[in-house]
Amino acid sequence: MWGKRDDMVVHGSEPYNAEAPPGALADHILTPLDTFYSRNHGPVPDLDPTSWRLRVDGLVERPLTLSLEELRSEFSEVTLVATLQCAGNRRAGLVEVRDIPGEDPWGPGATSTARWSGVGLAEVLARAGLFPGAAHIAFAAPDVSELADPPQPYGASIPVAKAVGGDVLLAWAMNDRPLPRAHGAPLRVVVPGWIGARSVKWLQRVTAREEPSDNYFQATAYRLLPPEADPAKAGPGDGISLGPVVLNTAILSPGDGARTWPGLTRITGYAYAGDGRTVARVDVSLDGGDTWMQADLGEQVGPWAWRHWHTTVELGEGETVIVARAWDSAGATQPESPRHVWNPKGYANTSWSRARVTCAP
Repeated sequence: MWGKRDDMVVHGSEPYNAEAPPGALADHILTPLDTFYSRNHGPVPDLDPTSWRLRVDGLVERPLTLSLEELRSEFSEVTLVATLQCAGNRRAGLVEVRDIPGEDPWGPGATSTARWSGVGLAEVLARAGLFPGAAHIAFAAPDVSELADPPQPYGASIPVAKAVGGDVLLAWAMNDRPLPRAHGAPLRVVVPGWIGARSVKWLQRVTAREEPSDNYFQATAYRLLPPEADPAKAGPGDGISLGPVVLNTAILSPGDGARTWPGLTRITGYAYAGDGRTVARVDVSLDGGDTWMQADLGEQVGPWAWRHWHTTVELGEGETVIVARAWDSAGATQPESPRHVWNPKGYANTSWSRARVTCAP
């Protein structure tokens, strides 16, 4: 489905939500298109790129209506490598602590990295001319979601400071190929370092506002609620609005529950730090965190990309729980247990990554 590999872990077919098995991410700094995770809130739209138009309006001096050809020919093309991560990445670890009804049990594969090409949002906003009162930039798409109350098209917003910072793209290409329909063709937003929910697909409108978007997926969803909260009763503004990605890591190989031979075993994974930070170190433990060894970090391909890491260890017969944690450039690390970060929507599981491996001859 949607050109994805046959072994994708599908959490839902309509809307389509799927992630690659962890091992499929291990060998690629740039995630192949058939392996890139897919997070949708409604049916995938089918937009005609020739008749499609982008509206730029709100608190701007010069409202714009731009075709895809005008975006390509009248603005500078920008390319950057950026990781996108779903706010529900690794939710399955939180579900093991306590059930989270109505939410998909994403594993560590709701994270992927691509080379994106398009035009800088800042350049488009500069042509429109922001009024001084513009503090937020809202994005609107046509994909209607029944998850919203009431059902409505998807939308989100980011602060103006992020929007004009020079790193947010309006992207028409992914890994040097035209943006696939399932990933937002003909045009999508890419907000590096922020949760994937803010990188709106099938973009149709950009609006400068005084306040954040009042769309359900900005005002009510994608907010971190306290453990005792009832999500069914949460309203606009409740909880903490999720934006920059929190430091995270995941073991990709061997997978949790793997069986292998005793002896030297290569362990691989990814680590990712959000807006304005980088991954500085990854530690691996075989004894529950009593002792640690530093993994080797792979190439840093850009300030907005994950880093792969690896190490080789000696595993004896029986079960071993491999544990990994990351540190970022601010000296922050991850909490030990998913119990410490459990929340009723299952967002931002940043606890230590664990993989239970059984070795037998």
